[in-house]
Amino acid sequence: MTDPLAGGEIGVGKDGEMLVPRALRINIVTIFPEFFTGPLDLSIPARARDAGLVEYRVVDLRDFTHDRHRTVDDAPYGGGAGMVMKPGPFFEAVDSLGASGPIVLMSARGRQFSHRDAPRFSEGADLTVLCGHYKDVDQRVAEFLATEELSLGDFVLSGGEPAALAVIDATVRLLPGAMSDIDRARGDSFFDRELSAPSYTRPPVFRGHSVPEVLLSGDHKRIAEWREREGKRLTELRAKS
Repeated sequence: MTDPLAGGEIGVGKDGEMLVPRALRINIVTIFPEFFTGPLDLSIPARARDAGLVEYRVVDLRDFTHDRHRTVDDAPYGGGAGMVMKPGPFFEAVDSLGASGPIVLMSARGRQFSHRDAPRFSEGADLTVLCGHYKDVDQRVAEFLATEELSLGDFVLSGGEPAALAVIDATVRLLPGAMSDIDRARGDSFFDRELSAPSYTRPPVFRGHSVPEVLLSGDHKRIAEWREREGKRLTELRAKS
């Protein structure tokens, strides 16, 4: 059978052997490879890598330049402020990786990344993420190299690295085995297009603020109904804001 949350076969094969999910290969192209060292060594991204579920390949864009200064940017044609990242290093970097899956350029012009993208990425064999910097990236990278442009929202970051981390984390946590309890993912906000209900833990009263009585009742049917109502209510409130 195939897990609906992620790619790769799971279960038992025709010969009775357990089928092991294939590793997702994630390629990251950046001028700051050290940016990813800490985050990918923590929490679920690290556990998934150590379990053989994902392989990270972080590529330094400057390794694909051909001048002694390892230049990746130049002045924009037509004038204007800021510098533009050159197309050549991006194309050469991706060529060296042999990327076969989606090639995503993190860009303020891109469509906003959402939960529906994460399962799609996790189901593939590989994912390549291109991190821009400076004023802009040469448009030929967006049009003739990347298969899609994505953003995190209507704001500008200093570079594509933080956005790339968000995409990678959202993708990796859906790989089968990345989380000890896959139901945690199914209960997340946006998994079924709705926000999840609020969560509470001990103590039942904190600084005069109480946990909703239904959550303390032990009545699982009422709790499930409350969570469904609260999820719908919060989703409607967000839609109106």
